[in-house]
Amino acid sequence: MVNNLRATRESRGITQLDLAQRAAVTRQTIISLETGRYNPSLLLALRLARIFDCRVEDLFRLEERDE
Repeated sequence: MVNNLRATRESRGITQLDLAQRAAVTRQTIISLETGRYNPSLLLALRLARIFDCRVEDLFRLEERDE
């Protein structure tokens, strides 16, 4: 899975800690998502999309080798 979480977060001037608090997760979870070590649950992906007022697909997408 490829994600645009870091770029989206940085373009909006939001810190990892602020995003973690808004999404009700730890900062470590945000770090793991941004580095690709962790894929979000559906609930978390939807929550992040709502925070950024975008579609889940704008933040996360599958690469062909992931399918």
